[in-house]
Amino acid sequence: MDVSVVIPAYNEEARLGATLDRVLGFLRERGHDHEILVVDDGSRDGTAALAETYGGRGVRLLRNPTNRGKGYSVRRGMLAANRPQVLFSDADLSTPIEELDKLAIPLREGAAAVAIGSRAVAGAQVEVSQPFYRVAMGKIFNRMVRLIALGGLADTQCGFKLFTREAAQAVFSRQRFERFGFDVEVLYIARKLGLKIAEVPVRWVNSAETKVSAVRDAADMFLDLFRIRWNDLRGRYRDPAP
Repeated sequence: MDVSVVIPAYNEEARLGATLDRVLGFLRERGHDHEILVVDDGSRDGTAALAETYGGRGVRLLRNPTNRGKGYSVRRGMLAANRPQVLFSDADLSTPIEELDKLAIPLREGAAAVAIGSRAVAGAQVEVSQPFYRVAMGKIFNRMVRLIALGGLADTQCGFKLFTREAAQAVFSRQRFERFGFDVEVLYIARKLGLKIAEVPVRWVNSAETKVSAVRDAADMFLDLFRIRWNDLRGRYRDPAP
C-alpha cells in the first residue's frame, strides 16, 4: 500500500508526538510506502515545532498562518498529498490507525473510491462512548443528514476517511466549508460525482478533549446541511472552487 496520511492539528502539542510515533510505527511495520502531512491550523502552542522534529522521518508540515478550521486544514492536506491513496485521520486517533487496513479493502478491490470509518454499522466497536447528550445529538444529526443530504450513510462524522488520490483531488477541490460541516459536504460531492462510497465498521475510542462545541458547532453543522443543498442548486459543486 502506498498512502498519504493527513492529520489536521490545532493546539495538539500534548498528544501529537505519540500520534506520529504510532502512525509511523504502524506504517513501517506493515511495510507501507507512505508520507504523513501534518496541517497546523494556526496553533498557539508548540504543535508546529514538534511536527518539524519529525521532518526526517517522512513527515511534512503545512502551516496555516491563522486558524481557518478543520475543514480548511483537511482540504489543504488532501490536495497536497501525492500518494495513490489518501487518508485523513483525527490527531487524537479516536479511530486507531490500525483500522486503515479495513478501509483499504474496498479501494483495493475496486468496489469504492472512498471508504469511510463508521461507528454505526454492524461490526463497529465503540470501546469508549461519548457522553449521552453527544450520542443523542449525533443520532439526531445523522437522521437529518439522511433526510436532507445523504441517504444511505449511517455515520458521516467519523474522522477517518480514505480516498483514492484521484477521488481526493476531484472532491476536495470542490469543497467550500472550512469548519466541521465539511464531512457531509465532501461525501455529498463524492456522490454527486458518481464515486462509490463504502461505509466500513471500525473501532472507536472517544476522546474527552474534543474541540467540537456541543452547542455552537452543532447548530452550525445543522445549517450546513441546507447550505449544501443551496450550493448544489447554485451549481457551486460543478467545478473546482476558486
